[in-house]
Amino acid sequence: MTERQPQHIAIIMDGNGRWARSRDLPRGAGHERGVKMAELAYRACHERRVPHITLYAFSYSNWRRPDEEVTMLMRLCGDFAADNRDELVERNVRMRVIGDLEELPTPTRHRIESTLEATAVCDGMTLTLALGYGCRNDIVGAVRAIAAHAQAGLLLPEEIDENAIRRFMTTSQLPDPDLIIRTGGEKRLSDFLLFESAMSELYFSHVMWPDFDEEILDEAIAAYGRRQRRFGRTPEQLAAEA
Repeated sequence: MTERQPQHIAIIMDGNGRWARSRDLPRGAGHERGVKMAELAYRACHERRVPHITLYAFSYSNWRRPDEEVTMLMRLCGDFAADNRDELVERNVRMRVIGDLEELPTPTRHRIESTLEATAVCDGMTLTLALGYGCRNDIVGAVRAIAAHAQAGLLLPEEIDENAIRRFMTTSQLPDPDLIIRTGGEKRLSDFLLFESAMSELYFSHVMWPDFDEEILDEAIAAYGRRQRRFGRTPEQLAAEA
């Protein structure tokens, strides 16, 4: 690990459907291959000693997709958790989930919860799956919790600050992402870690997620390393601190 390598990489895995359509394949074929690339991504980050990787697996807005596709995506999410459980434990990788786990179908939720429990003692890399996740929805949930605490007299208005809000979000246990990668050619965050990405570096790739590989990951990390992260300070201030 070097200072110029991100500590937390978050990935918007976009382009499965378009990848399949360009090959005259059903959308499901793109999603199935996308799961394989998710496995490649966390393994590659583990090998590069990146402490945190977060994958945007299923967004809050994805519930609007056709029932057949949602059912398949839920099955694939459950398969991912179950099929990689032993390997995650072997690699000392802890799996976490952000989003509304309770909204997931019971079979999917149980398989995921089993992996969460099995990896709870792991203290190496953290793999976080964003499932049923949307940052706006997460903020709404945090505000409701804060309001309830304030109404009960457990929290004073003057105690509500950025850290207080973060404590009630499902991302509370995660550091802010240093680098957000989006595949598929689109250049937007799509309600992914909006609150947490205020100072994140963004890397957009035209490559569809099913074609993602370690070369693209290394390109993104290299691009991150070339950028100067000032966090509001001037280049002169950073030079003086070096």
